Amino acid sequence: MLSRTADHLYWLARCTERAENMARLLDASYQMSMVPQPLAVQNETWRAILALNSQEEAFAQAYDAVNAENVLRFTVVDAANPSSIYSCLRAARENAHAVRGTLTAEVWETVNATWIELRQQDVDQILARGVSEFFDWVKLRSALTRGVTFGTMLRDDAVHFVRLGGLLERGDNTARILDMQYHILRSGDEGASDFYRWGALLRSLSAFQVYRKVYRDAITPARVAELLILRKDLPRSLHSCADGIARMLPLIANSASAETQRKAGLLHAKLHFARIDDVLAGGLHEFLTDFMDCIYEIGAGINHDFLLPA
Repeated sequence: MLSRTADHLYWLARCTERAENMARLLDASYQMSMVPQPLAVQNETWRAILALNSQEEAFAQAYDAVNAENVLRFTVVDAANPSSIYSCLRAARENAHAVRGTLTAEVWETVNATWIELRQQDVDQILARGVSEFFDWVKLRSALTRGVTFGTMLRDDAVHFVRLGGLLERGDNTARILDMQYHILRSGDEGASDFYRWGALLRSLSAFQVYRKVYRDAITPARVAELLILRKDLPRSLHSCADGIARMLPLIANSASAETQRKAGLLHAKLHFARIDDVLAGGLHEFLTDFMDCIYEIGAGINHDFLLPA
């Protein structure tokens, strides 16, 4: 496969997944902001979203104050912000258009329809009726794109690059969401509001019902961390993403990719044999930061090995 084609497919998946994960992160923060708390605490949560995505400087150039409405505008519909949901879905559509001949008609029509529907939505209307409805729409469109991709395309290198891009983005964003929300929630008070907050975090990663099925008990920080990090059978867990990456890379391997495969294998082994007590004892933030660094290195390796012209 041409590196240019692989690049477009890879970033089609990453941009679509990034839009979904931004929606998940914002939805979790929005749901938590519904719990009675001082305004300063709410604004600090929105500030943490900007810091998590290294967007403080860009935000400060466009908005005067950090609050829910400004952060939502910046991260949802601001065309000047390359990480906004608007920009991600636009980039996904552009990448799909560039390789339209490689995609099935169903995939192209789904991606294109998502972009057309997004352009018809007004930010004031989104804010007026509640952003959760919009975030659900983003998650649904992402799931639909994923479904038609794996349901209609040949299981060849094109699908492998799509899958690889989605897994890398998902793993990175799950770690980011958990790192931010776990730190905020772990320092909170126990009680009904605390239960609601943990539930919002789990729902943001489609893991609330799974938690109830696996643990059948009260929500505790250690079990939340264990579920989202170490459970291989949870689609959005770090272990599941690392396992998928390690399995995808050999399917597209070339003479230059051995080191990238080695790094992916090491990351998978670390998660496969880890125990949550050891993770928490060593510091969850440190563990998640190390995971994100590894994902970045693997992504850089994929870019070098497959996506850049020789």
